Amino acid sequence: MARKDAEAIYLVGDIFDFWFEYKYVVPKGYVRLLGKLGELRDQGIRITAFKGNHDMWMFGYFEKELGIPVVSDELILEENSKRILVHHGDGLGPGDRSYKFLKKIFRNPICQWLFSVLPPRLGFGLANYFSSKSRLANQAHDEVFKEEEEWLLQYTRDRQTKEHFDYYIFGHRHLPLDLKVDERSRYINLGEWIHHSTYAVFDGQELRLEKFEDDSHKSA
Repeated sequence: MARKDAEAIYLVGDIFDFWFEYKYVVPKGYVRLLGKLGELRDQGIRITAFKGNHDMWMFGYFEKELGIPVVSDELILEENSKRILVHHGDGLGPGDRSYKFLKKIFRNPICQWLFSVLPPRLGFGLANYFSSKSRLANQAHDEVFKEEEEWLLQYTRDRQTKEHFDYYIFGHRHLPLDLKVDERSRYINLGEWIHHSTYAVFDGQELRLEKFEDDSHKSA
């Protein structure tokens, strides 16, 4: 579907459970995905990737091997008079102070160099262990919406008082959300592809959440 219809694709972070680029090593297990992204790029489809909290350690592989630019923070798009802000969403808003502290450590060049000194087998083993622990610990919270704890919604409402965006798109939360920021703006969270299989489409006029269902889902 994307191969036929997409002009541009935005991968808004956490595409991988863990990703760290050693100088001569990239994570095992993503060959088919990387090959498909390369195929789409070869067909002329623009692809942009964002760093998420699980895959922030991108150091040039996507740009050099696939021709895919990587965005570290936010990207502002203007399409058909619509202003769209895209960001993975981690570390935004008033809450999650412990993660904001960890993010500074994880993005620190010295800390990244120290991790790169570890042998890949040890480094990936440690990272995958803590990644799975984090995912299990946050799973119940990720599936619940409470407006007073929806930090990204609070962030959008505060940002909207400073400058107007028609859409705010994030990928950090694992829950599909389409919420009103004000009368002219919406907050869209993309959800995830394990349980919800959701994504967003902008047709030039309107941005909406969609759910992917292949033929096996339909027959079931």
